[in-house]
Amino acid sequence: MAHKSRWGVGLVLAVSGLMALWWINRSEPEHPMHLELYGNVDIRQVDLSFRVAGRLEHVSADEGDSVDRGDTIASLEQDDFEDAVALAEAELNAQQALLDALEAGSRPEEIGQAEAHVEQSRAALVFAQATLGRQETLAERNVASHQLHDEAQMQVDLASARLRAAQQTLTLLRQGPREEDKRAVRAHRDALSVSLQLARRRLEDASLTVPNQGIILTRIREPGAVIAAGEPIFTLSLSAPIWVRTYVDEPDLGHIQPGMEVVVTTDSGGRYQGRIGFISPVAEFTPRTVQTRELRTSLVYRVRVVVNADDGLRQGMPVTVHVDLPADDE
Repeated sequence: MAHKSRWGVGLVLAVSGLMALWWINRSEPEHPMHLELYGNVDIRQVDLSFRVAGRLEHVSADEGDSVDRGDTIASLEQDDFEDAVALAEAELNAQQALLDALEAGSRPEEIGQAEAHVEQSRAALVFAQATLGRQETLAERNVASHQLHDEAQMQVDLASARLRAAQQTLTLLRQGPREEDKRAVRAHRDALSVSLQLARRRLEDASLTVPNQGIILTRIREPGAVIAAGEPIFTLSLSAPIWVRTYVDEPDLGHIQPGMEVVVTTDSGGRYQGRIGFISPVAEFTPRTVQTRELRTSLVYRVRVVVNADDGLRQGMPVTVHVDLPADDE
């Protein structure tokens, strides 16, 4: 038994020595000098639609046409939109005229007319007071009845009330409109101005313009169709800028960084310059579209490469991204 125990201890010591010797003399993993990443030209599409509803009047682009930003490729019937703009302009002009009149105040002619009315009322009061005085004298002498005296008194009161009303009207005309009335009319004017801007914007939205350079993939609707707001008319394939979607394995993640220069090649021999624009911070499983030499599932990180290219790169085309690494990237 003792012999076997000594033999086992010796074996353990020998194995431990060999492992220590291997650890001391182990070679560091070689630093990669070049990475090849496999991916595809990113497919980016957008559905083009009107922001307003209407009847489609004109379509000027077809499938396969190249279009530039700002090109008008379709339009709706614009009669209703133009009428809405004209109506909004008329309402705004009428409200602005009313506001101008309030801010200008009373006209001199109106003030003069009110002053004449005051003088007329004052003269009528003087005449009524004189008549009342005569009736009082006659009543005291029992020449006239008390009824005539009462009627003369009523005429004096009526003339006095008319004079006060004329004087108040003259005061209001001299003061002009109230500030509260001006603010109310001004607020209504501003609301009508916003309505006019909205009507003009709807008229502009009746024309469909291209937001980015690209190629028309699908022409969905034809002239004469009644279109709802947001209903797709075209499908546009964006052509600029050109992005390549590729993936990097986790062990190689530390060797690349945004801004690094790369070379993108195609199976047909095309060669294009590019740079790494984005590295995803989230790991994911290798998608089926990635063509790698090792057909196995592993965690990778998505990388976006911005490419300086012409029409040689088509959306969805498989490409290879070549990354030259420095000798020491620490």
